[in-house]
Amino acid sequence: MTIGDTLAFGAGALRGHSLRTALSLLGVAVGVTSVVLLTSLGEGARLYITGEFASLGSNLLIVTPGKTDTTGFAPPIGGAPHDLTIGDIDALQKRVAGVRRAAPMSLGSATARYSDLTRETVVVGATAAWKDVRRVEMRVGQFLPATEADADRPVCVIGARLEEELFRGRNALGEHLRLGDERFRVIGIMAARGTNLGMNLDEVVIVPLGRHMKMFNRTTIFRALVEVTSHDALPAVRRSVIEAIKARHDNEEDVTVMTQDSLLATFSRLLSMLTAALAGIAAISLSVAGVGIMNVMLVSVSERTSEIGLLKALGATPGQVMRIFVAEAATLSAAGGLAGLAVALAFSAAIRHFYPTFPMQPPPWAIPAALLVSLAVGMLFGVLPAQRAARLDPIQALTRR
Repeated sequence: MTIGDTLAFGAGALRGHSLRTALSLLGVAVGVTSVVLLTSLGEGARLYITGEFASLGSNLLIVTPGKTDTTGFAPPIGGAPHDLTIGDIDALQKRVAGVRRAAPMSLGSATARYSDLTRETVVVGATAAWKDVRRVEMRVGQFLPATEADADRPVCVIGARLEEELFRGRNALGEHLRLGDERFRVIGIMAARGTNLGMNLDEVVIVPLGRHMKMFNRTTIFRALVEVTSHDALPAVRRSVIEAIKARHDNEEDVTVMTQDSLLATFSRLLSMLTAALAGIAAISLSVAGVGIMNVMLVSVSERTSEIGLLKALGATPGQVMRIFVAEAATLSAAGGLAGLAVALAFSAAIRHFYPTFPMQPPPWAIPAALLVSLAVGMLFGVLPAQRAARLDPIQALTRR
């Protein structure tokens, strides 16, 4: 009996029990769909975060107040012996070789009001350098003027959605926007950008950093983005930045300076672990599907006892009988795996169509791994029924009712 004969015989047996076959196929398909979709979500998240950092360029240092010895996402809040001040960041740009520009920032929230319309919004304190470092594009007007960082002129730049919601089609340039108890003149509207690094720039108000610090009674900045002249210079400039601030803080190292590479490596490592965990959870459903295949094949052996006896009476060896049933199980799992893969890829394509900013796609290893595991599960759980069929005595099998 050739391999083709074995597969054809097994396929015919599966067609003879279409409902049972369909249910087994469904179990495997659900398992493979789960594996591919969940790993696609994890990989999509990793690619999305990588793209967010890449949009800022590859030559950035992130300076935050407080010291941490780990490569986590952010150092502990509070507890730093010295504030990270505007003067500290100005000193970096003036005294540290390799620093192209430094953009300190501060964050707060306030109620934005124009006429009788209000909404809660994020208020960012920044300088003119923030525009170039964050790759901000203006739709109309200008960004914050290039004055001293501690300037406190009552001007602001607003996001596209904020203009739409508060000004309702009116030209916002030159109008006065109230933030809490203070009035700011709108000098620019940013082009629509969407969410970048966790901040929706379409919904923020940007004011001069000095004004922001007074408005929210802050003494330390939230963080600073330092753009370096070249990617190769990052390690040396990072050390120089730490030493420069240390010299200004009574020789105490109380800031954390992170590179984009270290942040990306941390994010990538955590998201890769998440993707693997999701794949493991989804693989459990494949094991359940394998148990279902085994049950189906055991029932099939019981129902086809006479058929097995006839095959052995005609000269089929135990090995050939075993291969027939293993081939049936493998066919079930392979067909279910392909069906599940098709559903998962179609669903991923739909997600990318409706949410084009989220690059949902399976990692390179996910598709072959899901198909191989589904095939292996089917064959593994098909061995026991196949062994039972192969051990049947032909005379007893022919006479059994």
